[in-house]
Amino acid sequence: MSPARPSRPALAPAPRTLASLPAGGRATVTGVVAASPEIDAVALRRLGELGFLPGEPVRLLRRGPGGREPLAVLIGETMFALRLIEAQCIEIESAVEADA
Repeated sequence: MSPARPSRPALAPAPRTLASLPAGGRATVTGVVAASPEIDAVALRRLGELGFLPGEPVRLLRRGPGGREPLAVLIGETMFALRLIEAQCIEIESAVEADA
């Protein structure tokens, strides 16, 4: 019998982003953060003005050629094309996680 290992504190999982959602996936926006130095306050404000606000349902309709960009995203009844770097700024909770 092997000796018991001391338990490690569980690390909080990294927030998921819209960029990690599969095509056809549904989620809820939990926040908008600067995921890169290329994203400034103006870009974050623009995402909020487009409707990417905490609590809003979002759906990734499809990805561009090769599964990359642009990403076709539906928020409310409006479809937007986002660059990958913008989608990486939108934190989400997927519909499956919310049901668990």
